[in-house]
Amino acid sequence: MALRATIFKLELHVADMRRGYYGSHTLTLARHPSETDERMMLRVLAFALHADENLAFTRGLSTTEEPAIWQKDLTGDIHAWIDLGHPDERRLLQAAGKSRRVVVFCYGGHASKVWWQGVQGAAARMRDLAVYSVDPASAQALARLAQRSMNLHATIDEGSILLSSGEDSVSVELETWR
Repeated sequence: MALRATIFKLELHVADMRRGYYGSHTLTLARHPSETDERMMLRVLAFALHADENLAFTRGLSTTEEPAIWQKDLTGDIHAWIDLGHPDERRLLQAAGKSRRVVVFCYGGHASKVWWQGVQGAAARMRDLAVYSVDPASAQALARLAQRSMNLHATIDEGSILLSSGEDSVSVELETWR
């Protein structure tokens, strides 16, 4: 018998001073059995950083044809393809062909640096690609915020993100690689 996804309910309140975006989102996350709390919370972080009424979590790990998050318009055109981890060159180029903007959040420490060195050639050919690195300690701290029912507040200002839940909070600094 196959393992089922674990369902998480999330109230996400975003205050993004960079973009002047202030909004609340009621979200349902399905965590695949092979997904860690760390990766799931990085999906939440990526959502908060790009929060928009048309942004949505996809089927994620259960399908290779979709990113972790995407932003589509009413016609179905993909405006933003947001992925996590270390996508290969083929996946990056496929994403660039399907969407206007591609964003990658990597979180593997040294492994992320090795990945980035390997895909920089393909990345140079892409017009609208952003690559961010989250240090492993921040990713682990985010994982400690994971609960089946969450109420998170995200405050974003000049590259610094503060995610808080009740008394607990995690500050995340993103390193911009491109």
